[in-house]
Amino acid sequence: MSEPEAPPPKTAIELVQNAQRQQLPKRFYTEATAAPRDGGFAILLDDRAVRTPAKQPLIVPTETLAAALADEWRAQRETIDPSTMPLTRIVNSALDGVTGREPEVRAEIVKYAGGDMLFYRAAGPAALVARHARHWDPIVTWAEKWLGARVVLVEGLMPVEQAPALLDAVAGKVAPLPPLPLAALHVVTTLTGSALLALALAEQYLGCEQAWAAAHVDENHQIELWGTDGEAQARRAVRWREMQAAARILALS
Repeated sequence: MSEPEAPPPKTAIELVQNAQRQQLPKRFYTEATAAPRDGGFAILLDDRAVRTPAKQPLIVPTETLAAALADEWRAQRETIDPSTMPLTRIVNSALDGVTGREPEVRAEIVKYAGGDMLFYRAAGPAALVARHARHWDPIVTWAEKWLGARVVLVEGLMPVEQAPALLDAVAGKVAPLPPLPLAALHVVTTLTGSALLALALAEQYLGCEQAWAAAHVDENHQIELWGTDGEAQARRAVRWREMQAAARILALS
């Protein structure tokens, strides 16, 4: 009888995923709850308050947001998997990475506004041109009115310089934001490639699904023409969960 064939070697992705699963910490608590703490609301795992990776107390401003975070911790099974906890990750980023660096984060958002995706329009085909106009023109019109500044639209990808008044107006809008909504706004900006979309979502001019659809006009057009694959769909699903979490933080904080 011949020897059984050895299983094929795992792919690099499978090896990394297996390593990540092996390194996940075990769930050590029975219950996750939200409780008032230090002028805000903390997450308690049994009687222990959650801390950020930098060991800061994880405290958020509203009970509703704290309850949503507790739901993420409660939903963990045998191990604690941060990839299934987008709200917690954004809060951790705000407390550990944005607090004390607010001017830098605000400047990044303003920089996105200077080269915002919505300003660059396709010259063709006609179907894509129409999609850009349908999804993006109302947002640009709203932004011009809200910011009190005009934007310059251009066909193609050659950089165009926007008026300083536009960037100053965006800077003025993000200046008052505390770390948590600022972190969420930055997440939406980087996910969509558009500060205008992020601001429209934060101001509730757009819903989360509307902003997501507007951000993926080009990608959706390509999918209709050429299709997609499983890995691309999985990556997009992860980004969509991050988008939903950031939108929820903007709404609750």
